[in-house]
Amino acid sequence: MTGRQILALGAVLAGIAVATGAFGAHMLRPRLSERMMEVFETGVRYHMFHSLALLFSGWALTQFELGIFRKAALAFVVGIVIFSGSLYVLALSDTRWLGAMTPIGGVLFLTGWVCLAIGFLRLP
Repeated sequence: MTGRQILALGAVLAGIAVATGAFGAHMLRPRLSERMMEVFETGVRYHMFHSLALLFSGWALTQFELGIFRKAALAFVVGIVIFSGSLYVLALSDTRWLGAMTPIGGVLFLTGWVCLAIGFLRLP
């Protein structure tokens, strides 16, 4: 993916995070237990944080053209899908085994941040 495509994807994913948060606040709060609502909100929070990280990765790629920034972006995207996605499904379906997937997404988030750090350390 190009830096511009990553920027666009980051903006789309941030918008989806806002819509998902609004859906949770207005449609799910009356239907979910307090605990499952917290799980859902955690998914939304990390979804948004890492959508912003994706935007930052795309910006870095457009400025510096280091492949490590592309790897960071990939880690953030897959992390959002696995981490936040597993929490969304867990909250909505109470499918407990999906909770085992969540740490994989967390590791991908950490991987993305490490890739960003390495990229910035490589700059002249």
